[in-house]
Amino acid sequence: MSDVAASKGAEAARRGPFAGLNLDTRASGVTLADAGPCARFLLRGGGAAALAVGMALHLDMPREAYGCATDDAGRAMLWLGPDEWMLVAPEDDAAALTQKLDAALNDLAHALTDISHRNAGLIVRGPQVADAINAGCPLDLDIKAFPVGACTRTLLAKAEIVLWRIEADAFRIETTRSFAPYVVALLQQAARDQD
Repeated sequence: MSDVAASKGAEAARRGPFAGLNLDTRASGVTLADAGPCARFLLRGGGAAALAVGMALHLDMPREAYGCATDDAGRAMLWLGPDEWMLVAPEDDAAALTQKLDAALNDLAHALTDISHRNAGLIVRGPQVADAINAGCPLDLDIKAFPVGACTRTLLAKAEIVLWRIEADAFRIETTRSFAPYVVALLQQAARDQD
């Protein structure tokens, strides 16, 4: 193989995590949709790191369980633990975010990991969405217990996920790309079971 051919193969576009998967639930109460490509970062650090990132991004860093902060630029900072957050942002914001985060965290103890290509995002919506997710997730997803904006790391059957309620009848599920087919199949079966 020539160097040119090898180079062209290396530059091939990355397939989306749901490419080739049928997202049709065949149920009226639940729909599945690819959340699309986006920038994702995991931040581990103490209070000083959280404060620095919050100031750099003009976001109030969530400091309690289920906490989430969003802005008008489409960014969301999700609280995953006492010293851990997940930042989700538009894909075209990745390079600028990397520079801002590196500058803000320069002299602070932290771990910042770009997980943009490791994770996959799925939007699950419909009047029966909480019941479908509860087929594999032990959380109380009643709107009073898990309101709009709430997020947490949890399990969906055997898959580790980050679950974020984005509307009363809609959730965003983040999981690793390798679990995407499993999560889709589980939710499709759960949606069919709701009929």
